[in-house]
Amino acid sequence: MATKKSKSSNKSNKTKSTKSTAEKTAVKSVTKSAEVDTAKTTVTEKTTKSEDTSVSSSSNSGKSFLSGFFAKKYEGKESILTIFKNHKFYGALLGELLGTMLLAFLFFSVLLMGIASTATYAVAIIAVLIAVYAFSGACLNPLITVGMMASRRMSVIRGVMYIIAEIAGAWLGWLVFNAFHLAGGETAYEIATITAIGEGKFWITALIELMGGIIIAFFFARALKYKRSVFTFAVTVTGGLVLAILVGYVISAAFVGLSNNFIYNPALAMMLQIFPTSGENFGEILGGICQALSAYALIPAIGGVIGFYLSDFSSKLNDEE
Repeated sequence: MATKKSKSSNKSNKTKSTKSTAEKTAVKSVTKSAEVDTAKTTVTEKTTKSEDTSVSSSSNSGKSFLSGFFAKKYEGKESILTIFKNHKFYGALLGELLGTMLLAFLFFSVLLMGIASTATYAVAIIAVLIAVYAFSGACLNPLITVGMMASRRMSVIRGVMYIIAEIAGAWLGWLVFNAFHLAGGETAYEIATITAIGEGKFWITALIELMGGIIIAFFFARALKYKRSVFTFAVTVTGGLVLAILVGYVISAAFVGLSNNFIYNPALAMMLQIFPTSGENFGEILGGICQALSAYALIPAIGGVIGFYLSDFSSKLNDEE
């Protein structure tokens, strides 16, 4: 009886061991299959990522380097309904008004004392730009403001208000300058004004204004790349302004025999008697006004737009961020 029991127990033990071995084998096979599936999934994911990367790179390579050329470059949304609710906007307008007033005083002084004083006043211009930059970005010139709007660096409503502030600032600068002139009496120098556009001189005057507008706007746009360093920004802008004045002076005086025929700032030009005050008839007066506005306002503004887009095009060619 004992022998039969031991045999049956041995059989049961063998059966259990066989079952456990089969279970282990099944577990191992399942584990291996899971590992294989995981490896396949990883390979598939890598393949998919590489394909996506290649597709995206090919799509990027297929894009033109001018993509985003006309994209908006300022943050946020500004409209006539929201911009006047921001108190910083009024600070910006005040900065443009005061900055243009000081700049106007300096420019009228340059006209009074001559081109030799330009280098001396450059230091003062740098100081004005540094002082105003934190408020409004120190445009201080309608041709710069128009270029900023056209290149989508500034909203239209902000640009229009800046231009109004710049014209008002130029007028205040002229009032201060003229007040000191009148206080000097007979001993004061005679204030120079813009020379009237003579017959056949419109296009050369317009060309000088256009070239100056392009130079000033191009340097301003390039200076915006260094906006983290306000001093570098101010020096770059002033350098462009001085270069434009020198180019205009050389072309006017040395090549075509003109003087006091450029200003590169529509707001300042309006203070220097560019509009005719007399004529044989109303049509002649109106024609003179349109001619002056074209030469000293419209043409420089076009130059400002060209200067900004020339800078943007150069940046795109050189893959600048």
